Amino acid sequence: MKRNVGVWIDHRKAVIVHITDNAEQIHTTLSGMEKHVRHAGGEPEDQQEHRFTNHLNEYYAKVISFLRDADSILILGPGEAKGELRARLESEALSGRIRCIETVDKMTDAQLAAQVREYFLGSAEEVQQSK
Repeated sequence: MKRNVGVWIDHRKAVIVHITDNAEQIHTTLSGMEKHVRHAGGEPEDQQEHRFTNHLNEYYAKVISFLRDADSILILGPGEAKGELRARLESEALSGRIRCIETVDKMTDAQLAAQVREYFLGSAEEVQQSK
């Protein structure tokens, strides 16, 4: 059974679509992080950056836990997060599973699932959806 996975990711949210045979599962993971904004005053900048980086590391570890059993991975997203995820996958010896990385804007779960199906199956054919 081939396990194809598509993930749309930014720094706040990841939507992961697993496609196996004729079944599909969608998982959403939230980072729980606010937009990365630097404020004047308050904590020193290096402490803020350190906290932001630690939070991202935990978030990416959570996302990667959904990708470990994938045979092929499609990574989509609007900004830096998709490249950061690629780097994390490389550091965990999973980069050979990455098939494509594309820049795309926000998508609904249904749009993402359709794009993942089309990429891996060659068409937007219907599959049984289970959440």
